Amino acid sequence: MASTIFNAPSAVASMKGVDCKNYVGLKPIVNDLKFNVVKTSVKAVPKRVFIVRASETRDGPMKKLGLSDAECEAAVVAGNVPEAPPVPPKPAAPAGTPVVPSLPLSRRPRRNRKSPAMRASFQETNLSPANFVYPLFIHEGEEDTPIGAMPGCYRLGWRHGLVEEVAKARDVGVNSIVLFPKVPDALKSPTGDEAYNDNGLVPRAIRLLKDRYPDLVIYTDVALDPYSSDGHDGIVREDGVIMNDETVHQLCKQAVSQARAGADVVSPSDMMDGRVGAIRTALDAEGFHHVSIMSYTAKYASSFYGPFREALDSNPRFGDKKTYQMNPANYREALIEAREDESEELMSFWLVKPGLPYLDIIRLLRDKSPLPIAAYQVSGEYSMIKAGGVLKMIDEERLMMESLMCLRRAGADIILTYFALQGARCLCGEKR
Repeated sequence: MASTIFNAPSAVASMKGVDCKNYVGLKPIVNDLKFNVVKTSVKAVPKRVFIVRASETRDGPMKKLGLSDAECEAAVVAGNVPEAPPVPPKPAAPAGTPVVPSLPLSRRPRRNRKSPAMRASFQETNLSPANFVYPLFIHEGEEDTPIGAMPGCYRLGWRHGLVEEVAKARDVGVNSIVLFPKVPDALKSPTGDEAYNDNGLVPRAIRLLKDRYPDLVIYTDVALDPYSSDGHDGIVREDGVIMNDETVHQLCKQAVSQARAGADVVSPSDMMDGRVGAIRTALDAEGFHHVSIMSYTAKYASSFYGPFREALDSNPRFGDKKTYQMNPANYREALIEAREDESEELMSFWLVKPGLPYLDIIRLLRDKSPLPIAAYQVSGEYSMIKAGGVLKMIDEERLMMESLMCLRRAGADIILTYFALQGARCLCGEKR
């Protein structure tokens, strides 16, 4: 930005060879004013000083006058300090504002919030596309099928739509995904054997993505509900009881199959007792020491999962999941689950699900352990924000970004969110 230079009386000596036509912004008071060398004492002649104002712009770069550092310093030492723009006047208050004495405050926190630059300087929590894990629904079809309860989300064809969506996410810095399959009903069974089919939908999709994007971080879901004809996360006994140990046996085979296909992180979401240690042992026995486990440590029996179950057509055929998922009324129980996982010393990090309604649980675990924590912003949270945006009841983008920031502020290191692509685009746009 060029500066406008004004003339004013002063005691600084004239300068030789300065042609106003060759220096942008130099404007003498009179048209025939010339600058000549006057070799005399500074106090002997009246001279001029340039007042620099940066508020007026000119095209092109501003050219310097050619004074050396020593000459500039000599002028200041002699008392000829260049004039700067005056201090701006104090803004006037509106008419009728009462005149009151200043409050005797030793601290005024608003000082650190007075401008965008100041607010950015003191921001305690930051959000990045690297914090996002993008949940993607896949199916056997060729076409991408929209999910009615989740506007903007699709069951992606694993051959084409999935690869294209991953490419979009990577373009804006999201390089972690988690896969959820919509399995054909004909392949479902009471024991969910399709879960560990090495040529099943999920292993095929993993191999395809790893072939295309070797550095992509792929999370998988370890649970039987997408593969169970009963729609439950475990094997159901004839009296309706979910069988714990028999289910864990199936989950171990599922995790090994996913690791064999190339999964980076397996995520047991079933909430069976003892499954984390059993899965770690099974993975290590097959040589998959490098595969991480993200344990659904605090997964609540929540009503926020409705749209997800529509997406996978995985509603329980009978009953509910309250005998294995946690009671939403319970707080301390999260510590019991966390200590059980941590006592095995075999897991990589924890997950809390749902996310935003359970910020207190995220903070509880954050304060109690140094382990990384993930939060799942589930389908119901996503759908509510989307619905509010469509109805113009809220600013969808602002609320989306605020909700993601709140999860980070509560202590989540990563966030599983259906807003991953949209949120990352917003963050990239802000940087641009």
